[in-house]
Amino acid sequence: MTLKNEQLLSIYQQLHQIPELGLEEFETHKFLQNVISAMNQEYLEYRTIDLLPTALLVKVEGKKHTKRIGYRTDIDALPIEEKTGLTFASKTKGRMHACGHDIHMTVALGILDYFASHQPEFDLIFIFQPSEENHSGGMQLYNSGVLDEWMPDEIYAFHDNPNLPTGAIGSLNGTLFAGTCEIHADFEGLSGHAAFPHAANDMAVAVSAFVLQLQTVVSRNVDPIEGGVVTIGHVVAGDTGNVIAGHAHVDGTIRSLTQVNNLNMQRRVRVIAEGVALTYGCEVKLTLHQGGYLPVENNHETTTDFMNYMSQTPGINFIETKPAMTGEDFGFLLSKIPGTMFWLGVNSPYSLHSEKMAPDTNAIELGIQAMTGYLEHRFETLSAK
Repeated sequence: MTLKNEQLLSIYQQLHQIPELGLEEFETHKFLQNVISAMNQEYLEYRTIDLLPTALLVKVEGKKHTKRIGYRTDIDALPIEEKTGLTFASKTKGRMHACGHDIHMTVALGILDYFASHQPEFDLIFIFQPSEENHSGGMQLYNSGVLDEWMPDEIYAFHDNPNLPTGAIGSLNGTLFAGTCEIHADFEGLSGHAAFPHAANDMAVAVSAFVLQLQTVVSRNVDPIEGGVVTIGHVVAGDTGNVIAGHAHVDGTIRSLTQVNNLNMQRRVRVIAEGVALTYGCEVKLTLHQGGYLPVENNHETTTDFMNYMSQTPGINFIETKPAMTGEDFGFLLSKIPGTMFWLGVNSPYSLHSEKMAPDTNAIELGIQAMTGYLEHRFETLSAK
């Protein structure tokens, strides 16, 4: 079959209603299989992964097998209670496709359906990847070895952008998204009565010093031209107002546009934690977890070709964007495989991860048209080499 606009909209709405967290996307996986099974099967081959049972790889056999192009979409959702008021809102309490992965999947299915009926010049590898939001699904998939025999020579993916006009394509050469690193820290002291602070060791004070000192990491340790982010978004200390807290916990994030800078910021966070432990006579357990969330560094050759095509093709609204401090585990795949990530505009007044995020679904058809056109162009370019 060749999916019509109304069918694509129905697919999007059905995916939006069944959001699942990373590594739990079993209903989503089944839905994807059902949609793909209705496509022309002449050129399709499937592959699954024992270690990632919700992942799905589909190869579209090309006329030639000398090149492979990869296309990746993420499939997981977020632990957010939806408040969009849509008639097709999430059916699962506390779960929502607030990051637009339902849009990502629908566009991927549209591209796959086109090439299932229009055999590509070279092999196309579609990757339906679980757990982008957590657990480094891209890194796990790559390390599983499932791609070894189907390893793409280059790879592409997009993220929807509520701040861009509907259907606009945005990208840039170099780093598109930041690399991220999670901060988790526990401070252990001695609790006691609020009236006798000298007989206790107050972790509310210690954790406050830690949070304040972290503000110097970017302002005094990072080149201002490069920039970076250190944010503590969760702080817990004590249980009640008249008891000195003997324990405190914080969660946060480090974000940087280069891996070198990210590692430098991680070192500074660790030094500050050790300094707080020494100054306040407490124990600090610090965990810094980056996993596969490396900076999304677009390859110069593929991205130059991508940007030239998108900017010169009639009907495509191309916008050269600036780097963003958002994170994406596609950065790990780009560290292994040259390729390009781009934005697809969905023109929503609400941001990514908002409980009211509702993309303009007209972007689906425009995204499919832009990417099928580009891939056809890319096949011609590679054939001419």
